[in-house]
Amino acid sequence: MPDLLLPFVGLILLITITPGPDMLLVLRNGLQGGSSLAWATGAGCCAGIAVHAVAATVGLSAVIAASSEVYTVIKLAGAGYLVLLGATSLLRTFARHDEDHIEADDPPAASPAPSPTTTLDRRRAFRQGLTSNLLNPKIAILFLTLLPQFVADGEPRAATTAVLAATFVVVGLVFMRALSLAVGAVTRLLQRRRVGVAVERITGTALVAIGVTVASDQR
Repeated sequence: MPDLLLPFVGLILLITITPGPDMLLVLRNGLQGGSSLAWATGAGCCAGIAVHAVAATVGLSAVIAASSEVYTVIKLAGAGYLVLLGATSLLRTFARHDEDHIEADDPPAASPAPSPTTTLDRRRAFRQGLTSNLLNPKIAILFLTLLPQFVADGEPRAATTAVLAATFVVVGLVFMRALSLAVGAVTRLLQRRRVGVAVERITGTALVAIGVTVASDQR
């Protein structure tokens, strides 16, 4: 066990609970499908982190850090993906707003046919979380710069780095599971028409804003 494991866990707990695109994406998808979709999204985010962790362990993250072109391409792709997800949320809320106006103008029907609220399933939610993190080069840089600081003198570098990286992923999984359960507990409130639209617009706007910020951020 690494000598600096406990302080490492404390630090990554702070990093993990800090609000960011992962948390927003979990909330966005949990709003549509409760804890099931929230958990699938969180698991996808952690899978993306695991890929970065493996890359850091074998040294691939150094390639991203060393190449400005590679870093920029991944950064812009990730920023564009966040903007796309946020814009999709915003467009969906405006579509719901139009449907509400149409329903208000029409005479009440005896038993209106329910319209599908989402085409999102667990596989797609998982892919969204995975893609969002795979296209975030800052995670690669985080692993590259953070992990070596917690390898004590005399410890085998490769083995200790692997343990620390695995710990990072496990902490992320535990947090995402807790977050998905919390989202599921308030799903009924969030799925009320007005509350749901407001929350989805907030998360959509935040994802777009984060995407724009990432794209304009100078390395």
